[in-house]
Amino acid sequence: MTAKRILVIDDEEDIRKLIQTCLEIMGGWQVITAASGSEGINLAQSEQLDAIILDVMMPDVDGLTTLKKLRFNSRTRSIPVVLLTARRGFIDKQFTELGIKGILNKPFNPLKIAEEVAAALSSSI
Repeated sequence: MTAKRILVIDDEEDIRKLIQTCLEIMGGWQVITAASGSEGINLAQSEQLDAIILDVMMPDVDGLTTLKKLRFNSRTRSIPVVLLTARRGFIDKQFTELGIKGILNKPFNPLKIAEEVAAALSSSI
């Protein structure tokens, strides 16, 4: 069985590396990363992905704009997306209307992130 492929889109390099390490070691996933919404959209169109972890607050192209672009593209429309946010308790209803699979709060527990992502994606991965 091949490992599931997940894309992490976050403008903070330390966060990307930490999530990548945790998901690869504890989750057994293949992880690719993007430093911006634009880069993430391009990777999502060119890579075969099973899921995306998307930061909500990023400069240039924010999480909501990125998610809208992913949903309006036939190649990326059905990829499950889990949001990553520091804004506890507040997620714009537009995100839920665009079909997110779950929400991870920053700061997250590195030892539990693999199981939290798996739980959020359980219906699709």
